Amino acid sequence: MFRLEIVCKLFHFMRLPNEEMEVFSKPTLFTRVFALSIRNMSSTNQQPKHKILIVGGGAGGCAMANRLCKHFEKNEVAVIEPSAVTFTIPYSCSSGYLYIIIFFSIVFIIQTHYYQPLWTLVGAGIKPLKESVQPLEKVLTSKAKLYKDKITHIEPKESYVVLSNGDKISYEYLILALGITLRYDKVIGAEEALKNDPRVCSNYSTDYVEKTYKAYQNFNGGNAVFTLPAGPIKCAGAPQKVMYLFEDYMKRSGKKILANIHYFTATNKLFSVDKYSENLTEICKKRNINCNLSYNLVEVDSQASEAVFQHMETKELKRIKYDFLHITPPMCCPEILTKTPKLTNPKSCDYVDVNVKTLRHNHYDNIFALGDCAALPTSKTAAAVSSQAATLEKNLCDVIKGGQGNVSEYDGYTACPIVTGYNRGIIAEFDYRAKPLETLPIDQGKERYIFYFMKTYILPPLYWDGLLKGIWSGPKSIRNLLHLHRPSYSDPQK
Repeated sequence: MFRLEIVCKLFHFMRLPNEEMEVFSKPTLFTRVFALSIRNMSSTNQQPKHKILIVGGGAGGCAMANRLCKHFEKNEVAVIEPSAVTFTIPYSCSSGYLYIIIFFSIVFIIQTHYYQPLWTLVGAGIKPLKESVQPLEKVLTSKAKLYKDKITHIEPKESYVVLSNGDKISYEYLILALGITLRYDKVIGAEEALKNDPRVCSNYSTDYVEKTYKAYQNFNGGNAVFTLPAGPIKCAGAPQKVMYLFEDYMKRSGKKILANIHYFTATNKLFSVDKYSENLTEICKKRNINCNLSYNLVEVDSQASEAVFQHMETKELKRIKYDFLHITPPMCCPEILTKTPKLTNPKSCDYVDVNVKTLRHNHYDNIFALGDCAALPTSKTAAAVSSQAATLEKNLCDVIKGGQGNVSEYDGYTACPIVTGYNRGIIAEFDYRAKPLETLPIDQGKERYIFYFMKTYILPPLYWDGLLKGIWSGPKSIRNLLHLHRPSYSDPQK
């Protein structure tokens, strides 16, 4: 879990004064936390090969590793995941009569896994950021071989990948679960504003999520602007969640009358499912939230306190002054996937080209994908991963046994719990047809405390102890138990 770095520094060939030696001999302790990519520390002459190689240690990657390791021996399943947090603790020591002072730097390298849906609550001051993170080794089975590195090349024709340290890892079957890439850089001035303007925040990154609640607290009136970009993003309901929580916070703190709340979305309605779109539109009307449809954020001018939007059809530019700005960044499929020939589908926004029912690649028979990086016409959420993982596990195991890999079909199930205040919310559940697929025998589009309670207290442990461990496959069995009507499946590819 850690490595020891020893750095020797020669100061001079004369004895230091006792006072200086005393300073150097005292241990100095401080901790710096930063994100970095870790190189694989070991190298072997023989090229490693695994039956199943999973690229990505997020929700999809961990869920698949924990599921598949139940069927295979240790190290037959491998995971490649570079994300880590490093704790550096320098320690200095010396002998009063030595001319060389040795500094020991103990570096603790911890692979991390984030429960990203919690960041909505972190941004609202409901939960601390630390509750959203756990060491990767805690959520990933020890039966899986873990490569703490990132891939720089995928060779699907020859079934191997290359790590940043040059190692080649071969596989029989490859599962792509690399998630989605945040592109703040696609909005002119966004990164500068997020770094330097305390009024600008974003719940989509650990770098900025803790700014959100501070911006809530420091808001003293004016325009509060919230954005949703063009193109597929993960958890498309999140940009509205932060807005509803902001509105409720202002109301509870007595500052609602000072706030002009504006929501700019690149889509032509508030939600992809008509039922929930209508419910959310009604909520916005009741709370005097100004909804601007088909407007995409293209620039942030923090010096002028202006956000610039472009209409999706007319290309007309619209400027608005802001006193609070929450940015949802544009997103895209990771570059390592898009630059690999025939791996992604340009017609599906360049996401991994898989069969939407079986999750098997449409060109490479030994490749599967799930989660945010997959070209599936449904909302990209953790809830979707729970059902996708169950389907992929069955189909992949069937292929390995010599089957066709179509013993299970994913119906596009996904869910989005939308908190609409500090004590209420709705839960949108739907399928490929954008039709409600609700689990509970009550109207889930109506604001209720129970939905806020589920989002805050039920779903986090269900994620850590259910989805990631390969136990939770979605609420289908519960839905059937409650005798709720399930709409017939329709093929989204037709």
